[in-house]
Amino acid sequence: MKKRHEQKLVILSIGLMMAFSIPISLLFNSEKEVFGYPMILIYLFAVWMTSIIISFVIVKKYDE
Repeated sequence: MKKRHEQKLVILSIGLMMAFSIPISLLFNSEKEVFGYPMILIYLFAVWMTSIIISFVIVKKYDE
């Protein structure tokens, strides 16, 4: 894997650290529900699933 593709994964990791930080996560801690689930759960799992998909695409596309 080339250096620039490793840098994309590092940037993704830094973005995830910011997305999972307490102040950002608590923005979604409200009484609203989506399909009976609290917004904070929807946010956490959506960010998690998106990060898995992005990292899979980076690794699969640029694996050499």
